[in-house]
Amino acid sequence: MIDWNTLSESQQQQVLQRPAVTAADDVRPVCEEILKRVKNEGDAALRDYADRFDGRSSDAPLLCSEDDFTRADEQLTLELKSAIKQAYDNIRRFHLAQVPKNMSLSTQPGVACELRYQAIEAVGIYVPGGSAPLPSSVLMQGVLAQISGAQTVVLATPVKGEQRIHPAILYAARLCGISQVLQIGGAPAIAAMAYGTQSVPKVNKIFGPGNSFVTMAKQLCAQQVPGLAIDMPAGPSEVLVIADSRAKGEFIAADLLSQAEHGPDSQVILLSDSNEVIAATEKALASQLERLPRADIAKAALENSALIKVNNIEQAVAVSNEYGPEHLILQLAESAEYLPKIKNVGSIFVGDFTPESAGDYASGTNHVLPTYGYSKVYSSLSLLDFYRTYTVQTVTKSGLADLAKAIIPMAEAEGLDAHANAVRVRLGALQ
Repeated sequence: MIDWNTLSESQQQQVLQRPAVTAADDVRPVCEEILKRVKNEGDAALRDYADRFDGRSSDAPLLCSEDDFTRADEQLTLELKSAIKQAYDNIRRFHLAQVPKNMSLSTQPGVACELRYQAIEAVGIYVPGGSAPLPSSVLMQGVLAQISGAQTVVLATPVKGEQRIHPAILYAARLCGISQVLQIGGAPAIAAMAYGTQSVPKVNKIFGPGNSFVTMAKQLCAQQVPGLAIDMPAGPSEVLVIADSRAKGEFIAADLLSQAEHGPDSQVILLSDSNEVIAATEKALASQLERLPRADIAKAALENSALIKVNNIEQAVAVSNEYGPEHLILQLAESAEYLPKIKNVGSIFVGDFTPESAGDYASGTNHVLPTYGYSKVYSSLSLLDFYRTYTVQTVTKSGLADLAKAIIPMAEAEGLDAHANAVRVRLGALQ
């Protein structure tokens, strides 16, 4: 347990330091070399990296075949198919409510302005899978691409050795109408979607979470490839729990471990004003950890994590606002009182019976969220991220005559005489 109020300001910052950020200096040069090779060598580079990073043979297909989709459907149990379909339906229902509508209005007589929405034509979806398959991540991105009407959708996910891609990934992809699935992960997959290769179509925007290499590759591609955008710098998972004296340590520990098992660079934090709750959480962590198949991964993540004692819940909220967590869980008797005070968060889970797992899988909200404190400027993934907007204006003769009283003086003040002249020649034609 760490007592927040006994720490200096620099010590407090150190406690909240994300581990993956400190590794960025080592990650960048590796990603730069990968991007350069994939850009120049295309499929050949992808095959080499698949062999080097994932132990894939050089003749293994880069893209899944129709037979792979058929086999996946046959291999899954009815129970898992039903679970994926239930999650798909809830995610689709929540995001269908976000479908944007074009807007038009008259700003003054004779001047009509419009805002129109258009689906991004080609999108890339990254699904982590180095240590576990994540069909939920397919749904969180694929459903949105499907609703938007994107013409080209490429899904990339890593596959190890001689294994086949997990059937749940392909089943979820088929539900979302995705047929192009790239069997490679990490920075090479990001580069393939950004630059395009002989087998992989070039996309306009790349979505999806991943480790520090994926995050760095996305950021570099956004800087280097003209016209390419990314959703956000989403990296390793993190969760922060705020708990009061009546919270259950068993529930808290379960939520912390649910994020810790994602990867050794994940981070989990508890803020509580109760010594007893922190002690109960420590005990429950040790007990539950013993029963987890991914205990080694979770233990490594716990090395980056902290159970912190604060004076009160108001202070916990202040610390959370500074940290800007990806996931924030409120195990409080009166959560409604604190919700308006919360800032800088990816997604909030309210109450003892709202585990983070609900949002990860099937409640309907999106689990692609900003990490690294980027929640201060980025939002959770939404349907609007799969659209671009553009404006249209139509000006009548009488409208231009009146609008000229604003355009010409402003253009002249800025020394842009050609702008003013574009209006004057039209006014002359009206006389």
